[in-house]
Amino acid sequence: MSRSFVVHAATLRGVEALPVECEISCSGGIPGISLTGLPDGAIRESRLRVRCALSNRGYQVPRLHFTVNLAPAEVRKSGTGFDLPLAVGILALTGQMSPCDIENCLFVGELGLNGSVHAVRGMVAYQKLARSLGLRLVCAPDAELGQGVEEGVLRVDDIGQLSCGIRFLTSLPPSSQGARGHREASPALDFADVIDQEAAKRALTIAATGGHGLLMVGPPGAGKTMLARRLPSILPPLTEREREEAMLVNSVAGQGVEEIVAGIRPFRAPHHSVSLAGLIGGGRPVVPGEISLAHKGVLFLDELPEFATNVLQALRQPFEERVVRIVRVDGVYSFPCDFTFVAAANPCPCGHLGDTGHECRCTQAMVDNYQSHIGGPLMDRIDMQLFVARPAGSEVIGGRRGMSSAEMREAVERGRAFAAWRASREGDATESEAEVARQGLSAEASSLLEGMSARFAMGGRSIVRVARVARTIADLDERERVSADDIRESCSYRDRGER
Repeated sequence: MSRSFVVHAATLRGVEALPVECEISCSGGIPGISLTGLPDGAIRESRLRVRCALSNRGYQVPRLHFTVNLAPAEVRKSGTGFDLPLAVGILALTGQMSPCDIENCLFVGELGLNGSVHAVRGMVAYQKLARSLGLRLVCAPDAELGQGVEEGVLRVDDIGQLSCGIRFLTSLPPSSQGARGHREASPALDFADVIDQEAAKRALTIAATGGHGLLMVGPPGAGKTMLARRLPSILPPLTEREREEAMLVNSVAGQGVEEIVAGIRPFRAPHHSVSLAGLIGGGRPVVPGEISLAHKGVLFLDELPEFATNVLQALRQPFEERVVRIVRVDGVYSFPCDFTFVAAANPCPCGHLGDTGHECRCTQAMVDNYQSHIGGPLMDRIDMQLFVARPAGSEVIGGRRGMSSAEMREAVERGRAFAAWRASREGDATESEAEVARQGLSAEASSLLEGMSARFAMGGRSIVRVARVARTIADLDERERVSADDIRESCSYRDRGER
C-alpha cells in the first residue's frame, strides 16, 4: 500500500478558483485525520463527514493516522468542496479505489453522511479552472454549470460509484432540480402597464441605450418602482462573453444561474437595510455583494435616502471603475460590477414636495436633511435625474396604454447598433472618456454646453456626463453629430442636481 497520494482540488478566492493539491499520507499512531494548509472551519469538519460517508457506503476506514496537506499551504482554504477529494485520496491510498486517471481529474463536492455528493457554490469557477488545466471536473449531478459545458465534466451522485475507478464511471445527467439556491424566473413585465409616464419611459430608454445611471424622484404612487422593475425588459440579451462573466459572479456567490444561461440580464433590488458588506461584498470568506451580482444587469435602489450614508458613499468608486476592490489582510479581492444603476426616492420625508395634489408638511430643514443623505458626490456621478409626477387619474381609470417594452427595446437595440457602428468608424480605445464625449459635438452644441456649464456651475465630471447623455440621444436618432437640442434634453436631466 502506497504511503502518500495527491488529489487535485481547488478553493475559491474572489471570483477565481485556485488550484490546490490535496496531499494525503498515512502512518501509524493514534487513528484520525490531521489537516494542514490553513483550512477553515468547514474544511476541518470534513474529517467527520468523510469518515461517516465512507463507513455508511461500506468502505473500510483503517485505524491509521492520515495527514492531509492542502498545498500551497500559505493560501487560506475555505468551503466544503474538499470533502470529495479527501475521500478519494483516502480510498486510493488504502487500495479501495483504482488510482488510474485520478491525476487527470479535479474533484469538487460536499459529502452527505450517507455518502451522497452535493454541489457547492462557485461551480462555474471550478469548471473554468479545470478547463484551463486540462483536467476533468468530477462533481455532483446538481452542480450548475450552464448549458453546453458538459464536455470534460463527470457527474457522480454517490461515492459508492468510485469503487470501480474513474475510467469506468458513467456521468449522470445534470439534476433537473438545479443547485441549491435556485430562483424561479420572474414573470415578464411590460412598460405598457405603466400609464401616463411617457417622459420617464423616454429617460429609461436613454439610460438603457447608453448604460447611464438614473435617479427618479417623485411622490408615492407615481410609478417609480414599476418603471425601474421593467427596465430589464428593454435591455438586449446577454452576449456570450457577458453571460460567462455574470454566471461566474453569481455562481461564486451561491446564486442560481438559470436565468443568466437563458440570456436574461440580472436585476438586483436590495432592501435599504442592506449592510456595507452586503452591497459591496465582503465577509469571511469574501463573497460578491449586490453590485457585483448585478454585473451586466441592473442595480435598483428603492428609497435611496433611506440607505445608510456609508453604504451609499461606497458606490462612488465602483461607479467610476466598474470594479470593486476589497482589501483584506490576505490580499485584495476584485469583483466586477458593470451595471446600469437605477434609483428611486421621495422628494422629502412626507413624499409630497412638488406634488400639486398634496401639501408638503415638511420644514426646509427636514427636506435638506433628507436629501443630504444621498450626498453631492454621489449625485454628481448619477448621469440623469428625473422628477416623476403622479399619473392623471383619468388616464389610470381609462386604462390608456403607452409605449410597450417591445417598442422601447427596438429603439434601444437600434441606438446601440448605431453607437457600435459609429465607434467602429471614429472611436479610439486609447482615448479618455472626456475625449470620447466631445466627439461629434456641433459648434452650436459645444457653445450651448459651455453656456450651460457656466450657468449651473458644472464640474468637469458633470460636463462629461451631459455630453455622454447627449451623445446617446443622438444615437437613438441615428445621427453622427450631436445637436443643440440633444444638449438641452441632456441638461434637463441634470437640472435638478445642478440647482
